Amino acid sequence: MDKTHEKVWNNCLAIIKDIVEWQHFKTWFEPIKPAALKDKVLTIQVPSQFFYEYLEEHYVNLLAKTLKRELGKEARLEYRIMVDSGNEKNKPLTMDIPGHGFKTYSNNEMDFPLVISNPVKNPFVIPGLKKMQIDPQLNPIYSFESFIEGDCNRVARRAGKTVAEKPGATSFNPLVIYGGVGLGKTHLAQAIGNEVKRSNPNKVVLYVSSEKFINQFQDHSRNNAINDFIHFYQMIDVLVIDDVQFFNRAEKSQDALFAIFNHLHQSGKQLILTSDKSPKDLEGVQERLLSRFRWGLSADMQVPDYETRIEILEKKMKNDGLEMPKEVVKYIAYNIQSNVRELEGALISLLAQSSLNKREIDLELAKKVLRNFVKTSSKEITIETIQKMVCDYFDVPYERLLQKTRKREVVQARQITMYLAKLFTKNSLKTIGEHFGGRDHTTVIHSCQTVKDLMDTDGMFRESVMELQQKVQLAAM
Repeated sequence: MDKTHEKVWNNCLAIIKDIVEWQHFKTWFEPIKPAALKDKVLTIQVPSQFFYEYLEEHYVNLLAKTLKRELGKEARLEYRIMVDSGNEKNKPLTMDIPGHGFKTYSNNEMDFPLVISNPVKNPFVIPGLKKMQIDPQLNPIYSFESFIEGDCNRVARRAGKTVAEKPGATSFNPLVIYGGVGLGKTHLAQAIGNEVKRSNPNKVVLYVSSEKFINQFQDHSRNNAINDFIHFYQMIDVLVIDDVQFFNRAEKSQDALFAIFNHLHQSGKQLILTSDKSPKDLEGVQERLLSRFRWGLSADMQVPDYETRIEILEKKMKNDGLEMPKEVVKYIAYNIQSNVRELEGALISLLAQSSLNKREIDLELAKKVLRNFVKTSSKEITIETIQKMVCDYFDVPYERLLQKTRKREVVQARQITMYLAKLFTKNSLKTIGEHFGGRDHTTVIHSCQTVKDLMDTDGMFRESVMELQQKVQLAAM
C-alpha cells in the first residue's frame, strides 16, 4: 500500500496533537484515516457526515495550515464519508466530497438514499453539508382530505393540521397520537408528513415504524456505528415514529431515541409519535422518555360513532367510484364498529362478492358478507334478555310489554322484541309468543312482518331497530 498519504497525515497529526486538547484529539482526529494522495490533494476518511460537519466548523483552519505546511500552498483537502450499508455482511459504502459538482450515492442495502450536493469553492472551507435528500417513507394516499373528522378524532386531526402548517413552531411538540388498532393513527401521522412536504419541500421529513428504528439501531450497534445512526436521525426536520409502545422491549434503542429526541426538540424540529396507549400508560419505557412525550400534546383517537362511520363509508365509496343502497351502508355502519380498518375491509369484501357472483349489492348480500366480520355469538341470547333491552331502549315497563294494551308505543316495542327474538334466538314462533302473555304464533308472524314493512317505509323506525339489533349483537359477543 502506498505510504505517502499515511506519512503526510501522520506528520499533520504530530502538529495537531500539540495544539488541541488530548481528549479532543482522541475524539475528533484519531478516528480519521488517510485514504489517498494525488496531485497535492489529500483525501481523509471520516466516520460520518456529522463528524465531517464538526471538523468543518471547528478545525478547518487548523487542517488547512498543517496540510499546507506539508504539501505547499497548492494543497487541497477532500473528505470521504463512511455510509453504513445496514448489513453487516457488506462493507460500508463511502462517499467522496469532491472539489466540484455533486454526486449521488445509493445502494439497495442502504436504508435511505443520500444525496450530497455542494459545489466547493474553497477546498479547505467546505460550506455546511446540505441536508440529506431522503425518501420520507410516506404513503401519498394518506392526506387530511381523505381523513374523516368526527367527535372521535377531532382534537387529534386539528392538532395535526396545526403541526403540518407550522412544524416545530407550536406547543404541540411532540404530538402524540394514541388509540386502539385501526382507528387512523398512522393515516393522520402520515397526512401531517405529506402536508409538510407539500407546503415545505425543503423540509426533511421521515416516517419510520418503531420496529424498523429498533432493527436499524441493532444493525448499527453490531457494526459499531451507533453515532452514525444517531447523527442521521438528528438531521431530520419532521420525524414521525409509529407505534412507540414497542420500545418497551428495547432498552438501548430508547437511549438512542432519547438523544435524538433531545437534539431535535432543542433544535426546533417537529416530532410526531403514535402509540396504542397514552404516554402515562406506557409500560417498559424509560421515565425520562415518557416525561418528554408529555411535553407536547397527547391526543386520543376513539372508536368512530355511527355518523362518522357512515361518512367514512361514503367517502371510501366516492373515492372508489362505488354505489350501493343507503340501507346497505347503514347496515355496515351499524354492525362494524370496532375500527375503520374493518369498516373498509367489509366494504371491499362486499364489492368483491358482488363482482364474483355478478349480483347487485343489496341488504341480503351485505348480511351474508358481514358474517365474516361480526363475531358469532359466544353466549346464547334469551328472549328475556331481548325484552329487557327493548324495554330499556323505549323506556317501557317490562310488565306492560306482556299486557294486552293497544297503546302504540307498547305495541311497537312488543313487535320489535318479537322480531329480534326470531332473529337472534332458536326458539319456535310458539315459544316466542308464550313469552308475551301467551300469544300464538300467528301474532308473532304478523309482528315480524309489520316490523319489516315499517323498516322499508319509516327511516327513523328502521334506525331504531338497527340500533337495537346492534345492542343485541354486542351482548352476544
